[in-house]
Amino acid sequence: MTREAFWNLYVPGCGEHYLTHILRSHPDFIPELDLIIEMNGQIIGNVMYTKATLTDENGNVKPILTFGPVCVKKEFQRQGYSKKLLDASFKIARKLNYEAIVIFGMPSNYVGRGFESCYKHNVTMNQTYPTAMLVKELVPDTLKGHHWSYQESAALEIDQEKIDQFDKDFEPKIKQWQPSQEEFYIISHSTIQ
Repeated sequence: MTREAFWNLYVPGCGEHYLTHILRSHPDFIPELDLIIEMNGQIIGNVMYTKATLTDENGNVKPILTFGPVCVKKEFQRQGYSKKLLDASFKIARKLNYEAIVIFGMPSNYVGRGFESCYKHNVTMNQTYPTAMLVKELVPDTLKGHHWSYQESAALEIDQEKIDQFDKDFEPKIKQWQPSQEEFYIISHSTIQ
């Protein structure tokens, strides 16, 4: 399902299915936030979370969350299922005492779920404000008054050679270019100043 949902979307081919495969065995993976949505006994969507951190200007570390991949089977996309998955996960995350979520994604996909620019929350990565880095406070004003540096989990660092090897276990698919890849490239390589 993940491979089909992401194939050729952001790059020719995809790596999200490999990430889904390896994530559950990583120590930063949070099983309570590995959610699925079913319809008629069929899994049509999934979201997975890992731990991440924010460090303030005084060196204080705040444990936070990041998610990805979040996917919905192609024929069920744009029907509100990812919204249901994410809203359910936000409730669980609050119960687990997490105060914020930082993700990298297309802003158009996430601002409707309460995500905002990292610039608005003074959250940087390598002293820059990436356009694709989005923040959701689960506890209002939890990030206010500080400058934060984001560190994602090492679980999200995946090797293209391992993706290619893993992909050999699936039916071959053609890797090709499509306009969404250029849009993703522009967003993921730009910063706010």
